[in-house]
Amino acid sequence: MIVTFEKEYLRNLYEKGKSEDKKYRFQPDVIKKYKKRIETLQDAERIENLFAINALNYEVLKGDKAGISSIRVNDKYRIEFMVTDNGVESVVTVCNIIELSNHYK
Repeated sequence: MIVTFEKEYLRNLYEKGKSEDKKYRFQPDVIKKYKKRIETLQDAERIENLFAINALNYEVLKGDKAGISSIRVNDKYRIEFMVTDNGVESVVTVCNIIELSNHYK
């Protein structure tokens, strides 16, 4: 899949391992797992490939977050993202990372 980032801090966390904005500081183990999860999204040929990976706890969100999916980073954090088909090939999916959120906050 093609992964894009909606917010600059999310790109920085993935590419640099840190965010320059103090508001988005995370523990090193959270960043390490975040990067690993982004790579898992990139490696998936289709969104359906994620369903089989139990550790991700893939889910489609409801309510005010309808249309957004999420996967688990660890027990506390999840990556929220939108999935769209770019129309060029049916197997190519654009995965736009929206948020790295504290699931229980």
